[in-house]
Amino acid sequence: MKRIAVLALGGLLAAPAFAGGPVEIAPEPMVAAPAPVVVAQSADWGGFYAGAQLGYGDISSDVDGDGALGGVHAGYRHDFGRMVLGGELDYDFSNIDLEDDLGNSGELDNVARIKLMAGADLGRSLLYVTAGKAYADVSLGGTDYSDNGNFYGIGMDYAVTDTWTVGGEILKHEFDDFDDQNIDVDATTVKAKVSYNF
Repeated sequence: MKRIAVLALGGLLAAPAFAGGPVEIAPEPMVAAPAPVVVAQSADWGGFYAGAQLGYGDISSDVDGDGALGGVHAGYRHDFGRMVLGGELDYDFSNIDLEDDLGNSGELDNVARIKLMAGADLGRSLLYVTAGKAYADVSLGGTDYSDNGNFYGIGMDYAVTDTWTVGGEILKHEFDDFDDQNIDVDATTVKAKVSYNF
């Protein structure tokens, strides 16, 4: 009888534990994987570089003409992080036909430039302004002339790889009283360029 009483008491005590049915364990909440962090590709714009360019020039004011030009360039840039500073030498060959107000014909033979550049490092793109001195050789009416002038402009380069860049540039040139001939020469050039970075 004692045994039945103990079993009955045990059953009564255990009954509340099973009253709600089997105990279900709540599953652990699913944690979504964090979104991947996209890092903007960057380029190092510092160091020496050299390359070639091809473009179009339009000359106006006291002498008029337009046509193709092309040449080579070399320079050095220092990358300060968000800002890039540098200098460049470039030389363009040209056979742009010219005519002055008196009907004399000739051609622009070449243009050399010494550039200072300041730009914004936009990752794989470099947006810059440039200014400096230009030297031009012109033959007009059977006589050769040469003189220095100023130029300014804007450009943009894009790093295709770590060593190759492509870009474009627009420059405005001003030659006042060209070679003391009382002739003002204004020129605009638009060029595409490719460079190898050392």
